[in-house]
Amino acid sequence: MMIREPAVAGQFYPANAERCRTEVAQCLEQGETDYKPTRPPVGGLVPHAGWVYSGAAAACVFNALANSISPDIVILFGSVHRFRGREAAIFSAGRWDTPLGPLTVDARLADRILGHTNLIVDDPYAHDNEHSIEVQAPFVKRLFPQAKIIPLMVPPIPTAHEVGDAVGRTLTAYDYNAVIIGTTDLTHYGPRYGFIPRGIGHEGNVWAKETNDRRFIDRVCSMRADELVSEATEHKNACGGGATAATVAASRALGASKGVLLVHTTSSEVLPGPAGAEEPDSVGYAGIVFE
Repeated sequence: MMIREPAVAGQFYPANAERCRTEVAQCLEQGETDYKPTRPPVGGLVPHAGWVYSGAAAACVFNALANSISPDIVILFGSVHRFRGREAAIFSAGRWDTPLGPLTVDARLADRILGHTNLIVDDPYAHDNEHSIEVQAPFVKRLFPQAKIIPLMVPPIPTAHEVGDAVGRTLTAYDYNAVIIGTTDLTHYGPRYGFIPRGIGHEGNVWAKETNDRRFIDRVCSMRADELVSEATEHKNACGGGATAATVAASRALGASKGVLLVHTTSSEVLPGPAGAEEPDSVGYAGIVFE
């Protein structure tokens, strides 16, 4: 059986089971939300940095979903940081280990998805050392312990939204009780990232959040899946344009008509520098629910 072992436990989140359980609970407490859905949500978009930075923002989405639904399947669309190919890659069978226990991959659903499209390849090794899905796995195990998962890495390719649509249509065709969770961080701004079109410091960080991030968020919330890869590539306002496009398209295929922004913050706001000074480098984080 193929087993995906944690690659960033002890770095992005605790490797020890008790500490991991405690920090998940802390994130969920910090991410409490008064979100009241107008209809049952079908998916969400979460950031994927270390929990100390983005765990509370991700928890807002996980709380909103867990308070509304109890899925049998969790579809996880991951952002690709270590390029391995030009196709979406599914981890089709086996399990994902987490400090809180294993998550089982739904092999039958994976086969059905692969049978519905030629845009996805079966390549579990594409998931090696990628953190974007892994940092969500303990939240899934904590909140949806009986659910099976389908992990999919989606690079920023023009057909990313078609990948999501194919997954969503498969879920609908077989009447799965599923939820979609995609991952992306937003603008990586500052000298560390080589992106400073509005200068270094407060003014640039404000532009990155209020203008550049918002361009991407607005397109996500208006469900414009086919625009997200080009938007992220041109404006450098998301590292997971492909994963987000797939998430939006799959959510739309499950009946969602809008995204609801629950939280939007940045790393420099969550963890300021020494004596409260603003960091010159900042990454945007958003939590969005689709209903």
